Amino acid sequence: MSESGVKIAIKNVTKVFGENSDKVVALDGFTLNIWSNKFTTIVGPSGCGKSTLLYLLGGFEKPSSGEILMDGKPVGTPSPDRGFVFQDYALFPWKTVLGNVMFGLMHNGHDKKEAKKIAREYINLVNLNGFEHAYPHTLSGGMKQRVGIARALAYKPEVLLMDEPFGSLDAQNRKYMQRELTKIWEKLKR
Repeated sequence: MSESGVKIAIKNVTKVFGENSDKVVALDGFTLNIWSNKFTTIVGPSGCGKSTLLYLLGGFEKPSSGEILMDGKPVGTPSPDRGFVFQDYALFPWKTVLGNVMFGLMHNGHDKKEAKKIAREYINLVNLNGFEHAYPHTLSGGMKQRVGIARALAYKPEVLLMDEPFGSLDAQNRKYMQRELTKIWEKLKR
């Protein structure tokens, strides 16, 4: 972490898609500091660049100009220090809940036994005990999103980026998931 307490510094970032008459400016000179151990929400109307900013922070896209720093170092490609929960769940349909959560752990060097132990811990954290062997098509939208959250948290990223993770849920499930996420954040402070 930088000395000033800033975890992420977004400095004069512009992101342009396309060229000439097809050019779309998604972000134009955007600047923001995000402090360590804080829950930060970016709010705005559809199409204002929120998802683009998250994809830049996650390293899935590169800024057209400006810079993004995490702990004073440039954000490059996706990295285990930044977890990402996608709007559309992004679960592997051929893997069980346990398999989906274990995937990132095994990809980042954990052996199968250790990955299974950690995955079960995070499945428990998001209240999906008993669903470890269920496939995504058998889960509700809220349950799928909890799998995505467990998967993103399991490899202990320093920052958790979430792109409207509850946008497709009904009002009751959205409130429930917001409360659950707040509890998880209070416990883990990521």
